[in-house]
Amino acid sequence: MIHKSPLIQGRFIKRYKRFFADVDVDGKTVVAHVPNTGSMKTCLEDNAKCFLTYNPDPKRKLQWTLERINIGNSLVGVNTGIPNSLVFESWQNKLIPHWAKFDRGQKEVKINDESRLDMALWNSKDFPELKKLNMDFIQNNENLKKSKTKIHFIEIKNVTMAIDQTAMFPDAVTTRGSKHIEELVKLIDLGHTCEMVFVVQRERINTFKIASEIDSAYDKALTEAKKKGLLVTALKVDFSPNETKITGLF
Repeated sequence: MIHKSPLIQGRFIKRYKRFFADVDVDGKTVVAHVPNTGSMKTCLEDNAKCFLTYNPDPKRKLQWTLERINIGNSLVGVNTGIPNSLVFESWQNKLIPHWAKFDRGQKEVKINDESRLDMALWNSKDFPELKKLNMDFIQNNENLKKSKTKIHFIEIKNVTMAIDQTAMFPDAVTTRGSKHIEELVKLIDLGHTCEMVFVVQRERINTFKIASEIDSAYDKALTEAKKKGLLVTALKVDFSPNETKITGLF
C-alpha cells in the first residue's frame, strides 16, 4: 500500500485521551490524531522517533496523524485503518496461497442488522450472479448447497504489541473482539467458512500468539472457534519510507 501523503519524521512526546498525541516536529509541538483504540502497550516511549502524515484540510479537527513509531530498533505501525487495505490488496495481488481460489472480494460486509465484518471472498464460478453480498444471501444457506466453495468471511485485527520477538494480541481486554468471534462461529454454523487474520505491523518479529494473560476470555473463545473450523492466520508486514506491504505468513 503506497501512502498518499509523505511520512514526516517527529519525536513522540506523549499520548493522552486515547486519540491524541503531542509530537515534536522540527522543534514545534503538534497535536496528532492517534488512530488506535488499543492500549498501545509496548508501543510508546518518550522521545521515540515517529512518523506522521499531514493533511491541511480545514474540515479536519487534527491535521496530523500518527502512523508509525520506532521502538528500540523496530518500526511499529499504529494506524489501525491500514490493515484492512493491506489484506484486501494482498488478496488482489495473490500473495496468500489459500485465497487463490477466490476471484471476487468485498470490503465491509454487513452480515446482520448489528454487525459488519471486514472482508468476504467468493468464487464467481459458484456464484455467477453474485456481484455484491447482502444479508439475505448470507443468511440463506440454501444458496450454499449448490456451490463447491463457500463464501469466506474474514475479520482483520491490527497487532502492535510485542515482547522480545513475539507479537501478541490483544493488548487490552476486548469484548468487541470476542463478539466478532461469536459472529464468525454463527456464519460457520450457516455453512460458510471464516478466518481471523492478524496483521503484525511490527518489525523483527519471529512468532505470534494470543495474549491469554491479558484476555483469557478472548483466548478461550478463539480456541473453541478453531475447533469449529475457524481459520487463524498471522501476516508479516514490511515498511519502506512511502509504503507498507504484507510479505507473507508467520
